[in-house]
Amino acid sequence: MIKLDIVNQVVNRTGVSKAKAEEAVEALFGTMKGALERGERIELRGFGVFNVKPRKTGIGRNPRTGAEVSIPPGKAVRFRPGKELQAID
Repeated sequence: MIKLDIVNQVVNRTGVSKAKAEEAVEALFGTMKGALERGERIELRGFGVFNVKPRKTGIGRNPRTGAEVSIPPGKAVRFRPGKELQAID
């Protein structure tokens, strides 16, 4: 499923125009992205939790040369599904 599919589902379920649905979906994703950039936790009851966790430094290898490459520390977005989402068969 891509973002356009989500927009189409919003249009089908609510009857709003496609432009308004696209604006709403963009606003939702933009708000979520901003919160994650600030390091905030996003909890959607019944769906799951998004949070940002620090990533350790590491050592990788360049596949072409085999030389060791230092991987800098960073942050990674993690998702933990809620109970209702885990119950899907």
